[in-house]
Amino acid sequence: MNGKRVVVGLSGGVDSSVAAHLLMQEGYEVIGIFMRNWHDETVVINNECPWIDDSNDAMMVAEKLGIPFQVLDLSEEYRRRIVDYMFAEYERGKTPNPDVLCNREIKFDSFLQAALALGADYVATGHYCRKNTTVNSQGEVVHQLLAGVDPNKDQSYFLCQLSQSQLEKALFPIGHLQKQEVRRIAAELGLVTADKKDSQGLCFVGKISLPDFLQQQLKPREGSIVEIDADQFTAHQSVSISHDDDFTQAAVPHRFSPEQGKWRGNHRGAHYYTVGQRKGLGVGGSKEPLFIIGTDVHTNTVFVGQGEYHPGLYRKGLRIEASDVHWIRPDMALIEGQTARFQARIRYRQPLEWVSIKNINGHLYLLFDQPQRGIAPGQFAAWYLGEELVGSGVIGDT
Repeated sequence: MNGKRVVVGLSGGVDSSVAAHLLMQEGYEVIGIFMRNWHDETVVINNECPWIDDSNDAMMVAEKLGIPFQVLDLSEEYRRRIVDYMFAEYERGKTPNPDVLCNREIKFDSFLQAALALGADYVATGHYCRKNTTVNSQGEVVHQLLAGVDPNKDQSYFLCQLSQSQLEKALFPIGHLQKQEVRRIAAELGLVTADKKDSQGLCFVGKISLPDFLQQQLKPREGSIVEIDADQFTAHQSVSISHDDDFTQAAVPHRFSPEQGKWRGNHRGAHYYTVGQRKGLGVGGSKEPLFIIGTDVHTNTVFVGQGEYHPGLYRKGLRIEASDVHWIRPDMALIEGQTARFQARIRYRQPLEWVSIKNINGHLYLLFDQPQRGIAPGQFAAWYLGEELVGSGVIGDT
């Protein structure tokens, strides 16, 4: 034993199961805890990922490994800090990412505090990412959040809102492994989770029917679907990172009015839809598939365009309000007027794209080298230097 105690968030999946085993091999005193974050099963697709099965699988893994196990009910915190936020954002016409918030507010806050109360030195999860601790040029100890070695499973994006104090207490035991290696280890140990499918649902909730979930709080409200022709967009203008105007203009979202296009049908409520979405409209008869290029919750209008290359789907830039800027590495934060080059993504699994980021009056403006598809307010943009995720922020709507 190395004398250190670590609480592992056992989700009932293979990744956290192997994480617990690897920590035991390193000599940690390991405790397994299953987080129950949701009670309402009316919106969970029960035959896909019921929480009770996950909890039982987590318990069986703990028994197999010979570690203490308990269930921790964080459902009230989850409802208040994640679900209420999610409903509020959708109602405002934004596209939130509850998994990012779950990591910041639940796993590495509420859960972390519970673990510390048990005398833990660390909490650990089955995320495919890595942590490195080093000393920066100012002589300060800094914790680096690094991408997972498996490029197909890298989950660093989901942790883009963590702070230095949270990373200090975090361990990611499987970040250096490929997924197939994790499954092999689980199979060799005879763990019940070895061949279990990966969860596709909300953070520790289970697979959710999102429209049903939203309709519990956000009532249907019929409105118009309006198609905007591609020829209404001006030709792409070249931009330069030497002028503030190029950053600010590129960050302005596309604006539409119903008078610009033609009526194509009705929808159930603009707050149910997001930019880039194709399914769920129920409108046919067009030469190419219809994609959502904008929503307006005030007029309750959904704007669509034909084809995946419709110019309304693409933007060169975005803006992050000063209050929504988060630096995992505060020592690397851009000062007023400073511009720096990074690679960034606006959604999980999106390939990293080169971007120039500038601090203008405290707000961050991201200007991509290539237009990006489906930029939606409420999403998280995360930016990297090499393998390290250094900062993130909520995409604004102005």
